[in-house]
Amino acid sequence: MKIVITGAVGHIGSYLLREIPTQFPGAHIVMIDNMMTQRFPSLFNLPRVCNYQFIEGDVTTMNLNSIFTNTNVVIHLAAITDAAGTYDKAEELEENNYQSTVKVANACIESGASLIALSSTSVYGTQNDIVDENCSEDDLKPQSPYAKTKLKEEELIFKLFHEKGLKAVHCRFGTIFGASPGMRFHTAVNKFCWQAVMGIPITVWKTAYEQKRPYLDLSDASRAINFIIENNIFDGRKYNVLTHNSTVRQVIDSIRNFIPKIEVEFVDNKIMNQLSYEVSCERFRSKGFIFKGNIKSGIGETISLLKNANTSLIK
Repeated sequence: MKIVITGAVGHIGSYLLREIPTQFPGAHIVMIDNMMTQRFPSLFNLPRVCNYQFIEGDVTTMNLNSIFTNTNVVIHLAAITDAAGTYDKAEELEENNYQSTVKVANACIESGASLIALSSTSVYGTQNDIVDENCSEDDLKPQSPYAKTKLKEEELIFKLFHEKGLKAVHCRFGTIFGASPGMRFHTAVNKFCWQAVMGIPITVWKTAYEQKRPYLDLSDASRAINFIIENNIFDGRKYNVLTHNSTVRQVIDSIRNFIPKIEVEFVDNKIMNQLSYEVSCERFRSKGFIFKGNIKSGIGETISLLKNANTSLIK
């Protein structure tokens, strides 16, 4: 089996590289990344049971047709993911993220490869208590340029599936938590863990403390991708993929299990909206997938990796 992963050295990709061999030993794994984030350690100590090939390049400009030849599955992770930093760079983000998806999807059509594309539960912007993939357009009100572009990518994949025969699935991932060689700390749970360990007040938007949001354990994210490949779920549909719906208060309470003395500082931040909603993942569960992650254990692992850098502040 040949699997191509774009954005391979990132938070999800660097973990996935090490998990694919558990389900597909002997696979030929092609890793593509432009190394803009310089997360070179993501490529260290890869399992020896797969045949790895790294290609440094930008998917928006490189010749993907030759790379995708004889490929079974493409996992498209390449994207600018820092939603908070995209407000002033909406055009740049769309040019990169949307155009990379156009390029990857068309190369999959040309080569016959199946595509796993990632979206985000941040495409929802509703005041309904629970939302799912069948929600109305009124419930799709993305609050950032990143989320707006993800919605546009979903529409593209849907169109190519029906009109061009693209074999694809689109996963709306919850906010990732958990440790990986290429992890970053710009999303909620990981950022909170960093702040707590460093003795910095955890910064929360003033009205966000009791807001509920969907979160996804990194191990569940990796297992979900492997599950899709193993069960050939390339039906053109969108699937919400998340481990927990949790409030910010619940996340912070989980951190207090490991660092009891933390300070919460309420701030103004334009990336957070004033909506609270719960996302259903019953569609994906109905395929037979079982979520096994846990936000408390994910937080514990992350804090354990960080705490040796700041043991004098942790009591």
